Amino acid sequence: MTRFLCDAMLGKLARYLRMCGYDTAYALDRGVETDAAVGDLARHESRTLVTRDADLAARTAGAILLTERDIEAQLRELRAAGVSLSLPETPRRCGRCNGALERVGTDAERPAGAPDPAETSVWRCEECGGHFWKGSHWDDVRSRLP
Repeated sequence: MTRFLCDAMLGKLARYLRMCGYDTAYALDRGVETDAAVGDLARHESRTLVTRDADLAARTAGAILLTERDIEAQLRELRAAGVSLSLPETPRRCGRCNGALERVGTDAERPAGAPDPAETSVWRCEECGGHFWKGSHWDDVRSRLP
């Protein structure tokens, strides 16, 4: 599966790609801002760069150049570039930090507000510890995917 790097202008898109199951780094999460550093990170980690910066895209082999600012339009551009966009049956990546998700057992501790794992599947990020489930946000993301 393709691994992505979203530049500093595409933080929201990074979250959508993660929810679609893609291993997606976000430049600002890595403290990387300069074009040279972004290009180096994409090459070093064998990631496909997704950017709105035409100059950076031209200097980075295999980069996907987006022109739109609106998230739904960006998703359409990615689809047109051949990126498959759908939510997996079982979530795999943390939308916040890109960590791998593991299913929470029915007897596991969970934060206030999280549903009972005996009634609704809940996942925990192995990196940041965040808890996730398929609620209204999941449905909202699904409705925005082209």
